Amino acid sequence: MAKDNGRKVVASNRKARHDYVIEDVLEAGIVLSGTEVKALRMGRASLVDGYVDVDRGEAWLENVHIPEYTEGTWNNHAPRRKRKLLLHKEEILRLEAKTREKGHTVVPLQLYFLDGRAKVEIALARGKKEYDKRQALREKQDNREALRAMRQREMR
Repeated sequence: MAKDNGRKVVASNRKARHDYVIEDVLEAGIVLSGTEVKALRMGRASLVDGYVDVDRGEAWLENVHIPEYTEGTWNNHAPRRKRKLLLHKEEILRLEAKTREKGHTVVPLQLYFLDGRAKVEIALARGKKEYDKRQALREKQDNREALRAMRQREMR
């Protein structure tokens, strides 16, 4: 079987960038069973409710939904099981220290295959207040309107 080259995104969590201020981004390997890999290769997963928990020096990805593989047998995986993340010890300790601070959490941003291996992009994030979210939406809308106005001016 030929080795896959490049990065193939399976799922991304766009809501996380809206709800959180992203402070640091890490790439982690993920321990998966065979049917989970096959389900991911079919391009099915959801990161919306996912988060990372550090327990006894190990990082765990929780609440990420990888649906059951349709061709699987009795040994199929549970869709929302805890999955171990593969990180260096220093990275885990840094994440654990930061998550103890008020308002900080670790959320998954993307799930993808990199050269045939499943990876997850996780971010150390701080929750936004409601007014911060409104301000970000207003800035985005203002930028869109400015670009539209410049494009119309160029057409004249």
